[in-house]
Amino acid sequence: MPAITSGKVLVSGANGFIAAWVVRVLLEQGFSVRGTVRSADKCAPLREIFASYGDKFELVVVPDITQEGAFDEAVKGVDAIEHTASPFHLQVDDPDVRHDKPPACTEFIRPAIHGTLGILQSAAKYGTSVKRVVITSSCAAVLQIQAEPRTFSELDWNEQAPREVTEMGRSAPAMTKYRASKTLAERAAWDFVAKHKTEIGWDLIAINPPPQPTTPPTPAHLGTSARQFYTMLTQPSPSATLGTGSCWIDVRDLGRAHVLALLREEAAGERIILSAGPFVWQDWLDAAPDSPKFQKGVPGGGKDSVHLIRYDTAKAAHLLEMEYRTMEETARDTVADWEARGWL
Repeated sequence: MPAITSGKVLVSGANGFIAAWVVRVLLEQGFSVRGTVRSADKCAPLREIFASYGDKFELVVVPDITQEGAFDEAVKGVDAIEHTASPFHLQVDDPDVRHDKPPACTEFIRPAIHGTLGILQSAAKYGTSVKRVVITSSCAAVLQIQAEPRTFSELDWNEQAPREVTEMGRSAPAMTKYRASKTLAERAAWDFVAKHKTEIGWDLIAINPPPQPTTPPTPAHLGTSARQFYTMLTQPSPSATLGTGSCWIDVRDLGRAHVLALLREEAAGERIILSAGPFVWQDWLDAAPDSPKFQKGVPGGGKDSVHLIRYDTAKAAHLLEMEYRTMEETARDTVADWEARGWL
């Protein structure tokens, strides 16, 4: 399919942190945007943020993305779809791996799989002008936990998490349940495209990023990733220089990558890992602006850390020409935002 350089783009879960940045970049690039939210009360803040774009930004309510036909109306008349809606928190009980049966809950796996399949099914039936669908997957669908350092690429799949959730059910760790949901949802998307390739007029791209900090109304509402950062920065803990850390990306770069995935014809049909690099928490303490409000840990203590997980980001560099903000820039801007909100 050709690149999408203009027109209207549907962004699911538009009030989500990643989605809001995708919306912003799309509008800045001249696209029109139709965003979906779960309830009418979520519209006002977004309309205020993007008021300067007038009728180039619209919102529709999709109360339950797991319901059959939930996106049927939303996909009509759009040229591309950015599907970002999927749950990420650690207060999960029943992972609901029985996605082929009437589910017992709507915590992780059901909304991840059914929401993804639902929007693809709607695009296949009613998205007559859709040329490309970009889904937000995750590095959680790529990595596997192991004792030795390893670099993962787009060829890798997290077979470990779905297997452990199937075996352990409710007793599986919350992060394992989340990783299973992302793996199964992305698998379902690629399977759907393979099964219906002769019937659909659009191609699929999966974006696989690590977690990103978030900025909700109060610290108590911080998302999982940002809450860890906020806590580590403001509450002294000996764990700052311990552990093997993870990988990261600035959400602004992630939002830009989603739009680049529309603009680049050669990105069609690709699975693309994004990552600005690995870290341990001491790295963030070192990168944060100097302030007596923040714990210092052991400055420089993270430089010799062993990173069990790294990602090969050559495909993102080649297809999207991705460049990433530095840890210092992300830490500085995040702290400045928190200070402006009176959180520090």
